[in-house]
Amino acid sequence: MKFLLSPMLAILVAHSAIAADASALQDSRAVAMSLMQQLGAELKKEIAVNGPDGAIKICKNLAPELAAKFSVEKGWRVTRVSLKVRNPLLGTADAWEQQALQDFDARAANGEALDKMEFSESVSEPAGRYFRYMKALPVQPLCIACHGGEEQIPASVKATLAGQYPHDRATGYALGQIRGAISVKRAVP
Repeated sequence: MKFLLSPMLAILVAHSAIAADASALQDSRAVAMSLMQQLGAELKKEIAVNGPDGAIKICKNLAPELAAKFSVEKGWRVTRVSLKVRNPLLGTADAWEQQALQDFDARAANGEALDKMEFSESVSEPAGRYFRYMKALPVQPLCIACHGGEEQIPASVKATLAGQYPHDRATGYALGQIRGAISVKRAVP
C-alpha cells in the first residue's frame, strides 16, 4: 500500500529538513572555526619561538589531535583535507571533498573572498544520510615558509619536510590560493 503525504504535511517535512540543515550548518561552522582558531594560535606561538621549523610539529601533531578531539566530542568526523597532501594517511580528500576543493579553487580564481568560503549539503551514501560541510583554508602569510614555492621555503624546513614527509605534495602555494579545507561529516537521523 502506498501512502501519500498531504501537501501541508509535505511542507512541514520539508521545513523540518531545512531547519535541521541550518542547525547542522551552524554547528559544523562553529567546530571548523574553533579548530582553525586554536590551530592558528598555536602555529603563531610556535613560529614566534622556534620559527617555521617549529610549525611543522604543530601541523603534524596538534592539528590531528585537535581534529580527533572534536570528532570524539561531537561524534562526527572532523578532519583537514587537501588536493595536494603532505600526509596521505590523514589529509586525502574523498570524492565529495575533492569536488568541494575543486569548486573552492574555481571560486578563489573568480575572486570570491577566501575567508568566507564554505560549502555544505546533505547527501545519501551507501552507509546512510550525512550532512557534509567544508570550510576553506586559505594560504596565509605564515603558511608560505612550509607550503610556498621552492624559493620561499628555508633549507632547514625543506630538510625537515623531506625527512618526515617523503611523499609531500603540499608545496607551491601562493597567497590567494586555497591550501585545503576543514571537513565535517555527520550522520543525519
